[in-house]
Amino acid sequence: MKALARRLIILHCSATKPDQDIGARTIRKWHTTPPRNWSDIGYHYVIRLDGQLEYGRPLSKAGAHTKGFNDSIGVCYVGGLDGDGVPADTMTMEQELTWLRLVDSLRTSFGELAIDGHNSFARKACPCFDVKEKYGWLDQETPDFD
Repeated sequence: MKALARRLIILHCSATKPDQDIGARTIRKWHTTPPRNWSDIGYHYVIRLDGQLEYGRPLSKAGAHTKGFNDSIGVCYVGGLDGDGVPADTMTMEQELTWLRLVDSLRTSFGELAIDGHNSFARKACPCFDVKEKYGWLDQETPDFD
C-alpha cells in the first residue's frame, strides 16, 4: 500500500469542545475550503463522540494530517478541548473503545503498527494528551478486543 510507507498510526483531535458533535463531513468541509483547499479530509478515520467510526480519506491515499508523516494512518477523535476551550483529554469511553478496536483491526490488516500522537511530531497540543503515556502498552502487547 503506497499510502502506508510508515508503520504508524497517528492520533489527532478535532480541537472542539464537548458539546460540538461533529463528524467527518464537517472536518472534510474545514479541510477542503479556504484557507486550506485540500483535495479531501486529511484523516483516514474520524471517531465521533458516541464512538461511531467514520471513514475519511481512503487508505490508498496518503493523508494530510502530520507534516513529514502523511504516509502513516491518521485518526482523529472529535474533541480535545474542555468546555472553556482549554486543551484536554476529552475522549469518551465510547471513543476510547473504538480507538482500541481500530488499532487492533488495522494491525490485523497491515501487521505491526506503532501508535503516537500528533504532538510528538509538531509543536501542537493535539491530541491534547500524551498517546505514548496513555496507550504505550499497546506497543508492548497484542490485545484482543473482540
